[in-house]
Amino acid sequence: MHLSRRNLLASATLAAAPSGSAHRGPEHLRTGFERLAADGYSLLSGQKVGVVTNPTGVTRDARHIVDVMHADPRVRLTAVFGPEHGFRGTAQAGGSEGRYDDPATGLPVYDTYLKSGRALADVFTASGVDTVVFDIQDVGARFYTYIWTLYDCMEAAGLAGRRFVVLDRPNPVTGRAALGPVLHREFATFVGRQPIAQAHGMTVAELARLFNGEFLTTPVPLRTVLMTGWTRARFHDASGLPWVPPSPNMPTADTALVYSGTCMFEGTNLSEGRGTTRPFELLGAEGVDGSWAAAARELGLPGVRFREAYFTPTFSKFQGRTVGGVQLHVHDRAAFDPVRTGIALLVTARKVWDGFAWRPDDWIDKLTGSARVRTMIDAGATADEVAAAWEDELEEFRRIRKEYLLYR
Repeated sequence: MHLSRRNLLASATLAAAPSGSAHRGPEHLRTGFERLAADGYSLLSGQKVGVVTNPTGVTRDARHIVDVMHADPRVRLTAVFGPEHGFRGTAQAGGSEGRYDDPATGLPVYDTYLKSGRALADVFTASGVDTVVFDIQDVGARFYTYIWTLYDCMEAAGLAGRRFVVLDRPNPVTGRAALGPVLHREFATFVGRQPIAQAHGMTVAELARLFNGEFLTTPVPLRTVLMTGWTRARFHDASGLPWVPPSPNMPTADTALVYSGTCMFEGTNLSEGRGTTRPFELLGAEGVDGSWAAAARELGLPGVRFREAYFTPTFSKFQGRTVGGVQLHVHDRAAFDPVRTGIALLVTARKVWDGFAWRPDDWIDKLTGSARVRTMIDAGATADEVAAAWEDELEEFRRIRKEYLLYR
């Protein structure tokens, strides 16, 4: 714990943007960018500004914030930094757009993907910016890489002597609770740099404060511009904001709802639904039949139903081949636990399909943050036993997390 650091960070946050008290409806929710613009960009006055963003950095009327800021003489916008999938979102998973000049604005776009530490600090230095602004829509899962782009950019901005500003957006699957296993540091990768829960239940501004207060060796000069009118129980469809796919396989807010659980199937030889119109809601493999859906239904998991499903992925695993499996139908979002459901589906898939296998690189360990999920399931543990094994570390994370929450 770093109590003095926390107090400093909290005062910086509140000075930048008090949380407000409007709760009445989506028309009263204002994002960090909306509040920054309404204040005449005073926080950026006199600064050469670079923005870390992607297609999700949009206004309520679906204009991109880079286009808006570039056209506004009150902002000296001089650079854009693109994460995985790129600033304009043209790259698939594991790709980026590289260095180019944006045709719409003429601004130089720098690639941050797979860069960190001094290498990324050198990018910020070469760009000539004074302040780095972050505005990307997260989906609430530890292994969604944009929050680690946030972490890496904060660290690099500190190394380069740049200010860092985070413009907050809603967590689309609510900020009610942290769920699932906590990363063990020896399993740190770009799908999990630091020990947070698999479904963290935080906004990007809250995560930025957590990163600065708990994990960065040298905290970056951080300002966070908060939302008004957002409460922790709100799902995305109550925000009044347009849904822009944060990545090619996150087409809807429904995808985000299940993602922190079913993305674990990336660590298996089953399809996680990539190459379909319902990625992460459809799961399956050749040789799987209706017994999987039947076994999942018998568990009586809250908030979700399982349909026997057959589909043919157009790319990724089983491309062009018909596979059998399940489709998840979430009927009670408040009761649904995506991580617990994902574990139950792994356990039942292994029981009913003799072809089940983990990816040979043990990618499941990187996704879940340790070898425990894989080894316990291989040893015949039930979903309840697997979930019970992470409860102590999850409670500790929840205790730390509480210090950094900014909304009711």
